[in-house]
Amino acid sequence: MSEEKKPKLLVAEDDYENQKFLQIFLKRKFELEICDSSDTFYEKLNAHTFDIILMDISLRGKKDGLQITKELRARDEYKNLPIVGLSAHAFQRDKDNAYAAGVNEFLTKPVQNDVLMRTLLNALEGKTTKP
Repeated sequence: MSEEKKPKLLVAEDDYENQKFLQIFLKRKFELEICDSSDTFYEKLNAHTFDIILMDISLRGKKDGLQITKELRARDEYKNLPIVGLSAHAFQRDKDNAYAAGVNEFLTKPVQNDVLMRTLLNALEGKTTKP
């Protein structure tokens, strides 16, 4: 009996504790790669093909999650890749900036486990609540 192939998820998250939690929680439904900076993000992106990205807006390195999302949306091969933005910043302007950069969905930390999982699975299916 063959196991259904899990979608490949790239998690861009600079907080180590959050990385550990996301890895434990998300590995049930996804094949995971995790990075913590703009530099390691591009290394992972170039080494693998991903079905979806969970993008922390605040990252280490020269670029933040918004800049990376804008760059991805400008490239044909990534313009339709589902990207879920994640941020500790809950202000309306942060949400507006994330959607303007090109995220399909935007969640604020702390996020409930079921909300995170449902949002990721819905984004994979093309179901979003994007304004």
